[in-house]
Amino acid sequence: MKILDHLEEWLIASLMAVATLVIFIAVVHRYASGAHLPVIQNWLLSINLSWAQELCIILFVWMAKFGAAYGVRTGIHVGVDVMINRLEPKYRTAFVMIGLLAGALFTGIVAILGTQFVWGNGAHYAFSHAFGMAMGNLYEGPTTPDLEWPTWMVYSAIPLGTSLMCFRFLQVATAFMRTGELPHHDVAHVEGLEEEGKPA
Repeated sequence: MKILDHLEEWLIASLMAVATLVIFIAVVHRYASGAHLPVIQNWLLSINLSWAQELCIILFVWMAKFGAAYGVRTGIHVGVDVMINRLEPKYRTAFVMIGLLAGALFTGIVAILGTQFVWGNGAHYAFSHAFGMAMGNLYEGPTTPDLEWPTWMVYSAIPLGTSLMCFRFLQVATAFMRTGELPHHDVAHVEGLEEEGKPA
């Protein structure tokens, strides 16, 4: 399970880093190409970065889908639990479990519908083509305007991220049934830093 946790964190951090770098390069390019330096300006204007905005949108969508799963695992999603926490323990347990299982059910349904959408939006064609299978009249699917990537690849964030989110809901529900504890995110804690006064 630790491997999946680290893979999830690495993916989110990588998507965020790439998006930040692309935005930085695009902004610098935009301002620098307005400078009145003939040779540099002509060279910068010859570089086409019209795809940068589209790439950043795609990266942020993927980051949001996997970030939502990370939020379920670590307990950082905002929730109004004032009433739940005031209930007697047996009722609180029941309501928390209903909430977690409802989250798992909802994300499971979205993952199934998302998979069907992606499959029909060109993934079926792409996999059939890749494995040399008969394609018949399968729909090839559209591409993105600037990058011209198949949209089924972009939309794959929905079934992949939501499936992981469903798994995280079930994981948290299982842990809650076993221990009675929900994941709690301490905003004051910084990962990797030892608490003051404690030996390293």
